[in-house]
Amino acid sequence: MRDHGGDIDRAASRFGSDSGWIDLSTGINRRPYAPPALSAHALTALPTTSDEARLIAAAATRFGCPADQVLPVAGASAAIQLLPHLLQGKRAAVLSPSYNEHAASLRAAGWQVAEPTAPEGLGSADLAVIVNPNNPDGREFTAQQIARIAAGVGHLIVDESFADPRPDLSVAPARPRNVTVLRSFGKFWGLAGLRLGFAIGAPDLLARLAGRAGPWSVSGPALEIGAAALADAQWAEDTVTWLSEAALHLDQIVTAHGWRLAGGTHLFRLYETPEAQAAQDMLARAGIWSRVFPWHPRWLRLGIPGNRAEFGRLQGALTAAG
Repeated sequence: MRDHGGDIDRAASRFGSDSGWIDLSTGINRRPYAPPALSAHALTALPTTSDEARLIAAAATRFGCPADQVLPVAGASAAIQLLPHLLQGKRAAVLSPSYNEHAASLRAAGWQVAEPTAPEGLGSADLAVIVNPNNPDGREFTAQQIARIAAGVGHLIVDESFADPRPDLSVAPARPRNVTVLRSFGKFWGLAGLRLGFAIGAPDLLARLAGRAGPWSVSGPALEIGAAALADAQWAEDTVTWLSEAALHLDQIVTAHGWRLAGGTHLFRLYETPEAQAAQDMLARAGIWSRVFPWHPRWLRLGIPGNRAEFGRLQGALTAAG
């Protein structure tokens, strides 16, 4: 099932549109990077090779890998949809539970897909997928563990969409030859509407991915803002500190209500509730949208509120619920 967070229109249709919604249903940073004013060139000219090169250089520095191994794409989701058509084999395995687009896009491309719950189940798959840290439970793998898993499969995709606050987990700086790493820009920098992400991998595979994506697949504004944001090391450092503290504060508020922490990352937390759908409805009546999972009746995921007012509204909703 290809269900996602972020569908505020659906929330508004059920609970009303006048609530001033706080959308905690995604893992998108609610304290986003403030981009500089866009140049006229970014808005009026087709993206150039030099525009892309500036972004690639900033990304390579940020991710700790060679520039020829970095390809900007229109969101990590673009690579998720395209890579299954470029890699060889029939048998895929996605370490689960995880982000559902991986298995769905593989099946749409004709792969036979297994969804094991332990790394050992990836076996000798032609193509394996791991999300690190994982969505929705925050499960983590070290770079050494990833390398061992890669040695047992044909090709390994490592989705590091939530790894920006945890560079120690990234395999990009020492990527095994048969590994392709995916990075999101919209989540940590909080600018999901730009639709920007990166594939990090073998240059020949990236060339084929670029060919499948077509010309000008990343917009001028995304190239310009992305280059500025990735180069702003101070903002990133300050944001990791803030998210670390905010995530702990969220845990304190929610566990005081009686829900149990089941996992999470710097950008979202996962809680076990008595009944997740009832919990989502309760929060929605206060104008707070959360994420439930049809395959787990007790799990509810919350993004990190972006300021004191949002924390206060969440705490008020939980207190009122008793």
